[in-house]
Amino acid sequence: MSIAGGLPRAVDRAAAAGCDALQIFTKSTGQWRARPLPPDETRAFRRRVRQAGLRAVLAHASYLVNLASVQPAIRRRSIESLDEELTRAEALGLDGLVLHPGSFTSGTEEGGLSLAAEALRTLLAGRPRRKTRILLENTAGQGSNLGHRFEQLATLIDRAGGSRRIAICLDSCHLLAAGYRIDTAMGYRATMRAFDAIVGLDRLAAWHLNDSKRAAGSRVDRHEQIGLGHVGRPGFRRIVSDPRFRRLPMILETPKAGGRQAGGAAVADPLDLVNLSTLRALARRT
Repeated sequence: MSIAGGLPRAVDRAAAAGCDALQIFTKSTGQWRARPLPPDETRAFRRRVRQAGLRAVLAHASYLVNLASVQPAIRRRSIESLDEELTRAEALGLDGLVLHPGSFTSGTEEGGLSLAAEALRTLLAGRPRRKTRILLENTAGQGSNLGHRFEQLATLIDRAGGSRRIAICLDSCHLLAAGYRIDTAMGYRATMRAFDAIVGLDRLAAWHLNDSKRAAGSRVDRHEQIGLGHVGRPGFRRIVSDPRFRRLPMILETPKAGGRQAGGAAVADPLDLVNLSTLRALARRT
C-alpha cells in the first residue's frame, strides 16, 4: 500500500480493503536517503496496525539497493541504505524487510553472490539484538539479477553464516518466469520439493502473489491480475490452499486501478478488492 500522506495512511488503506497483512515502502524507492521518521508518526503507525488487527506487516527495500554491485560507490551506498531501512523497519515493529538479492552487472555470478552475502553478514552482525528479518525475494532472472534459482538463494544464506534472521519471500510471478512450473500440479509439487531440499521450507516467511503476463521460463518480470496470466487460477489455488502456508503473509503486488491517495477517507482500490476476493474464494475451494 502507498504511504502517501504518512505511514499510518497505508494501514488505513489496508483496512479499507479488508487486508490482514500489509507491505509498505518506508521511504521513496528512488532516493538513497530518507526523511527522518518522526516519533509521533512511528507511534501512530504502530497503534493503527494494532487497531486494524493486521497479522503481519512487511516493508520492501528500495530498488536502488544492490549489494552485489562491483562498483565500490554503489555497493557502499547500498549497504548504508539497507542499514537505514532495517533501522526504520525495526522502529516500526515490522516482521521483515523484503530485499532483491542484487545484480552482478559487469562482474560474475560467483563474485556477486560473495559480495551480497558478505554485506548481509556484516549488516546482521552489527545489530545482534534486533528482530526484523531480511526476506530475500526470488527474482525472474532478468539480465544479471541474482536469486532466480533456489541454489543461489541457498548460497547467499550459507555464505552469510546461515543466520536465522535471513528468510525467503517467494514471488509467484518470478517463480514462473524463472522456469519453475507452478502453473501445473506436477510442476508445483516439484517446485516445492526442490525448494525444501535446497533452501528449506522452514526459511519461507512470506509470499508475493502476482500472476505473470509472460509464459514460464521467459525470465521477464511482468505482473498481472490474479488468474489473468500464465500462473492461472489453478496455480494460485494450489498455493493458497496449501496447509504448509496457511500462517504465512501473502502480499499482492498486482497493478492497481486508482491513483495516488493522500488525504480524505481511505478508499480501497477496486482491483485490490477483485484480487483479494479471487484468492479468498480459491482458498475456500479446497
